[in-house]
Amino acid sequence: MSWQSALACWYLRRQFRPETLVPRINVEKARALTAKRAWSPRVPGGWRLRELYGPHDRPLQGEWVERTDSASTSRNGPTVLYCHGGGYYFCSPRTHRSIVYGLATRANAPVFSLDYRLAPEHRFPAALDDATAAYRRLVADGTPPESIVISGDSAGGGLALAALVALRDAGDPLPAGCLLFSPWTDLAAAGATLRTNDGRDPMFSGPAIALAAKIYLGDTPATHPYASPVYADLHGLPPLFIMAGSTEVLLDDSQRVADKARAAGVDCEFEVWKKMPHVWPIFSPFIPEANRALDRAAAFVRRVTSGATKAAQPASVTSIA
Repeated sequence: MSWQSALACWYLRRQFRPETLVPRINVEKARALTAKRAWSPRVPGGWRLRELYGPHDRPLQGEWVERTDSASTSRNGPTVLYCHGGGYYFCSPRTHRSIVYGLATRANAPVFSLDYRLAPEHRFPAALDDATAAYRRLVADGTPPESIVISGDSAGGGLALAALVALRDAGDPLPAGCLLFSPWTDLAAAGATLRTNDGRDPMFSGPAIALAAKIYLGDTPATHPYASPVYADLHGLPPLFIMAGSTEVLLDDSQRVADKARAAGVDCEFEVWKKMPHVWPIFSPFIPEANRALDRAAAFVRRVTSGATKAAQPASVTSIA
């Protein structure tokens, strides 16, 4: 564990985790604090940020990070559709630019960061509808499905996986793969690590997860497979790559998905990084482990979109210091 990641955990434990101990979630406060504290990196050299936030930009409302020299990237090269985290009720593409920029430059791939609708103004299935509509627009606009990787972190990771399941159920051509950082896949809050890692997680308390779920779900059952994809049938999905920290209260959300994917014959890589905080790649470029995680994520994007996918392998845990 680097001193940079130890410092990040120290900061989260003192500044973020106390907010999750309050028995009621203040949505507006969470949004205001996130907007105030969000750090936005500079657009990397040779790349540009194209913002699409107008009312007529839906379903592709959000941000493109793409090469300035469009001829340098083949139309059949990889494209990433990214869903940001934030419990379905706060954060935005702007708050997650460090992940998106890092992934785009490493994979040499344009990334579209989706500005999906947030709860409680727009409860389930609004976010899911936005994610599936964005994917379909990419395909309709000429992006080959086999060149697309759908990705996300935390709630956005659960959303990416749920969108993949919904697209399969609807008979859509599926993307090349799915990349998930610390995904929130169980809104029923049944994971064992909600209890066993409570107090070890520097970012969240275990009971906060169920509170956040209610904001998004409304009257929807928490075990609905499109809201909590850990309860979905995962047969027929493309390769998955999942990363989570060993002390996260949401670790079991990743472990159970990896186990179910393996049982369904899905190629699934699952890495547990020792003592890393929730969605640590967001601390790129400051934390060495964040940079290493994005390197590995980009390698997955390049591999699955090159057609060089390997046969299904056991979703055994790879532990990374």
